[in-house]
Amino acid sequence: MALDPSTKRLLPWLVAIAFFMQTLDGTILNTALPAMAASLGESPLRMQSVVIAYMLTVALLIPASGWLSDRFGTRRIFVSAIVMFSLGSLLCALSSSLAMLVGARIVQGFGGALLLPVGRLAILRGFPRGELLKALTFVTLPGLVGPLVGPTLGGWLVQVATWHWVFLINLPVGVIGVVVAQRYMPDLRGAVGQRFDLRGFVMFSSGLVMVSLALQGLGEHAMSVAASMLLLVGGLAAMVGYWLHATRAKQPLFSPALMRIPTFAIGLAGNLFSRLGSGAMPFLIPLFMQVGLGYSPSVTGMSMIPTALGAMLCKLFAEPMIKRLGYRTVLVGNTLLLGLVIAAFGLVSKTTPHVLILVMLGVFGVVNSMQFTAMNTLTLGDLDEATASSGNSLLSVVMQLSMSLGVAAGGALLAAFTGAKFHAAESSVIKSFHATFLCVGGLSMVAAFIFFQLGPREQPSVQPTVVDEG
Repeated sequence: MALDPSTKRLLPWLVAIAFFMQTLDGTILNTALPAMAASLGESPLRMQSVVIAYMLTVALLIPASGWLSDRFGTRRIFVSAIVMFSLGSLLCALSSSLAMLVGARIVQGFGGALLLPVGRLAILRGFPRGELLKALTFVTLPGLVGPLVGPTLGGWLVQVATWHWVFLINLPVGVIGVVVAQRYMPDLRGAVGQRFDLRGFVMFSSGLVMVSLALQGLGEHAMSVAASMLLLVGGLAAMVGYWLHATRAKQPLFSPALMRIPTFAIGLAGNLFSRLGSGAMPFLIPLFMQVGLGYSPSVTGMSMIPTALGAMLCKLFAEPMIKRLGYRTVLVGNTLLLGLVIAAFGLVSKTTPHVLILVMLGVFGVVNSMQFTAMNTLTLGDLDEATASSGNSLLSVVMQLSMSLGVAAGGALLAAFTGAKFHAAESSVIKSFHATFLCVGGLSMVAAFIFFQLGPREQPSVQPTVVDEG
């Protein structure tokens, strides 16, 4: 479908703003968690369910985004996604308990799961191949700006107003987005009659939810050990059931043929485990700085800027370094370095100079971005026309799931080390954070064993443009 000139000019802006809205929400929240906990009468060390609920919902709905767009059209789904995201934001601001807030985050996640995939799909179908790279690169730029602005804005809003404005700020953007989308989002649809693997989706989604809830329940003691074990076994059975189903289905949710591509299989497994640390850090660092070190929300938010700047700096040398050293050397070495950088925060105390903490956060940003770039190009580089859509969707699910599990693991470790002592002396809380950073760093380093399975100079046949790191 050929787009008219005005739509062609404004569509990338519309999708870029939606991406910014999503990334801003993901980073603005972490700085506000302690203030939200105080308002809701909860411990700030046990607020991870607010983050996990959103990430897990996004992971579950990503596989359905393409089919929904094909069935109902990109315009209707994109507008519905903005409305749902905005409604979820309003419900978050109106929440008076942790349970209500978690429920509102799930509603918000329904919209967030569809915003970027559907917007990107509209660009893929509406732009000629020769203009795709420029359009997709433009769309991803706000993904770099969001983490730069989000923590600072979140800390400032909490300090000068209340935590509710962290969510209310989405509403005017959402209203503008709906008006513009109705005018400039093309109504594109896929092949008529394409079936959606509903049975596979139910089994796959049920497995993810049950395993995630079981791990969270075991770590936080939020439910009995018996209930957690039942959920864990049920979740694993659902995942096995999906895998058996996928080997027989004509059009499975994710093709088993993907796992026969060596670089994809290694990259996917590496993503799952190495992102545990990357996912936990945006949750742990703002908590540590406010609850443990006593920094204000605004200072904490501004302290996260070096992480975003480090990620931008990495863009300048990531590709040449990978080409020169090879994927195995970069990924094995960088994975170990990432774990060491995370563990190094276990040495930070109240006497550590703020400048040194900023340098550590900047180094983390560089190393973390290198990890994402190398892993994602490795994972996607050998996919062909038949496997590209399914493979990219599965990678997106694994990325969200791993970050969700990282937050759950970080929160569970923190809860285990603090026990019932979260109102205890500051020194005890700081020691609990130190132990958590050491454990999370160790978990991240384990992924080096996976990347070591690559050949010394093994690399994908094509170097894809990674349009979404996080």
